[in-house]
Amino acid sequence: MAGGALLGDTTGSDAHASIGGLATPPYAPTGRRPQYRRAVWSQQFQPGHGWTAAGAGTASTDLSDTREFTRGRQSVRVTTTGGGKQSYVRRTGMTALNLSGKMIRLIFRVENTTHLSRLAFYVGTGSFGNYFVWQFHTHSAAATNYIQQGEWVTVHLQWADVTSAAGAYSITPAGAPSTKSGFTDMSFAVYDTGGGPATYRLQAVELIPDTSSVFPRGVVSVTFDDSHRSVHDLARPVMDRHGFPATSYNIADAIGAGDSLTIGRMRSLQDHSGWEMAGHAYATSAHTASYGKLSAQQVDDDFRRLREWLVSNGFTSENFAYPHGAFGRTTDGVPVDLIARRHFTTARSIISETTESFAPAMPYRLKALTGITDGNGIDGTALARLTSPGGRLDRCAANGDWLILCLHRIVAGAPRSSTEISQSGLAALMKAISDRDIPVATVTEVMEHYT
Repeated sequence: MAGGALLGDTTGSDAHASIGGLATPPYAPTGRRPQYRRAVWSQQFQPGHGWTAAGAGTASTDLSDTREFTRGRQSVRVTTTGGGKQSYVRRTGMTALNLSGKMIRLIFRVENTTHLSRLAFYVGTGSFGNYFVWQFHTHSAAATNYIQQGEWVTVHLQWADVTSAAGAYSITPAGAPSTKSGFTDMSFAVYDTGGGPATYRLQAVELIPDTSSVFPRGVVSVTFDDSHRSVHDLARPVMDRHGFPATSYNIADAIGAGDSLTIGRMRSLQDHSGWEMAGHAYATSAHTASYGKLSAQQVDDDFRRLREWLVSNGFTSENFAYPHGAFGRTTDGVPVDLIARRHFTTARSIISETTESFAPAMPYRLKALTGITDGNGIDGTALARLTSPGGRLDRCAANGDWLILCLHRIVAGAPRSSTEISQSGLAALMKAISDRDIPVATVTEVMEHYT
């Protein structure tokens, strides 16, 4: 909000810019989603908040900025020096906080993201003589970023994603912190690239119940993109063995052609194995191009045709996965995720710098770990990163989170690319999940849980 401007105002870089002129969707989402997690502790940076802004990377500050805010009547504004040094907003000596069963919710905004390098958050004691740190965002010049320029974003930080510790604090090989209570210090840290200044605004630092309050051992959603026939022929037998369902994100144009699923196989997966048939794109050409290379009208048309196709074929999922995980802006400047919410209840990316949470911080930017493969000498996410001691599955089970896995093609032999995993590798992954007693649920099942 800029000076109290209403949502829909097209001035500036408001993420809620108007998308007028697009026809009303014939199948609008029902909007069924988990209740908003109310904070058990909250700092909203209104008058008298007591936090300070400093650091070698700080050029100027306004601790009571009334020009840009999204809660109350003000936020904290900081502009960096452009020298690549740490800039921060912090407070020490607070009443001790217990973060057991809690996650941290941050609401903030960054301008000049071309100059943004990374973001971190610290909790500690003794003026940060002891601390844990989450390095939760590294900005990319090429890939889609969770942090979009000039937009208020929400980030959840869970114990499963804590990066490192210092002083008297430590993290076990399985990823468990030495303590989760007694914290008196907090710091929101920003680093620019060294190529110019960035301005950031901090609106809220809050504690809310974490995923473990609903899923004590976390929860895994197994998703498959692109409608490959191998999902039915090779993945299904492996998952049926454990009674695990999956979410298949489908390209309507590809169904029944070449090496793709057919309508019959999709219905069999849905009706007899409990799978979810979700959307990935209507036109193969739109998927290939990626929505960021299309106009808002073209993106909206593809969404509309996809929902119509899903519903007309008996697939009621309201979940979507962005082609190539990209949700930036259309060629005429409209945020793709803003269009997505006209047609679907969630939209999944392939961002994995932190793990998704329940309820998700931003349902139209769901995070997922992709490129999972047991191939040798190829790019991607090594299967061992999930299954080895202290890997993503151990952290999921020990700390609780919503781990969304993005897979593509299943092969009988050795994988040759990061979009392939062998049937035996998939079997090892499913067994590892089962052995840890982590529940597996479709995206719809998770989103409908505790609504």
